[in-house]
Amino acid sequence: MDEQRAPAGVDPFAPSVARMYDYYLGGKDNFAVDREAAQKIIEILPNLPDIARENREFLVRTVTYLSRQGIRQFLDIGAGLPTQRNVHQVAQEMAPESRVVYVDNDPIVLVHARAILAENERVIAVGADMRDPEALLADPEVTAHLDFSEPLAVLLLGVLHFVPDDDEALKIVSALRAPLAPGGYLVVSHGSLGELSESQEEEGRKVFSRTSVPGTTSRSRDQVLAFFDGLDLVEPGVVPLQDWRPDAEYLSVREGKAGALGGVGRVR
Repeated sequence: MDEQRAPAGVDPFAPSVARMYDYYLGGKDNFAVDREAAQKIIEILPNLPDIARENREFLVRTVTYLSRQGIRQFLDIGAGLPTQRNVHQVAQEMAPESRVVYVDNDPIVLVHARAILAENERVIAVGADMRDPEALLADPEVTAHLDFSEPLAVLLLGVLHFVPDDDEALKIVSALRAPLAPGGYLVVSHGSLGELSESQEEEGRKVFSRTSVPGTTSRSRDQVLAFFDGLDLVEPGVVPLQDWRPDAEYLSVREGKAGALGGVGRVR
């Protein structure tokens, strides 16, 4: 993108996590500062672009599964920049009546999403922050678009690792789960990066300190499982993303390298 034509409210000289993710996926909705920051993270985690693609494939498989279970409402929190095979595209291919709310706190995400979705009345994009889940859930646009008395799916894909404090992350998930009716679902994917050296961690902190996120953290399988306490885990449970009901062809994150975990839980 051209820094001189950045949309109002968008700082093209401060890296954005959403635009960095777009770069990992091979997109073009990013500035030079995002590419520079993303490359520094890739130096630390060389297979990060693979993980980003795995996360996108996980999204496609989980939304397809949920649609087959009859879910017709989706709340995608930390949605990021629109790319190929977004939630609404997958869901509405299965059931055209499906309704989707995309939530993000990055202005450029909202600019792009609203432009793309202008003619799709069943899909909206809302500016909100998952770190204030009560305000997010009370947003009049959200409550007008989704019926919380009926089952819906909350998607937290690749966002909870941007909440370093474990207690805060659990509180966020608990608050977002609280209004879900029986038969609703929670979907989570989360970075599980293994051991990094002190210098790698410090370099990563320096990069993310220039963005709007407070930092990042890796969590173990047991820590990710805690987000699903009290829910019925869908088989195969919390597993590496590439192992969650894989298609015949999928991109595999090599064993021993950085990776991500994901799972789906059903509200009783």
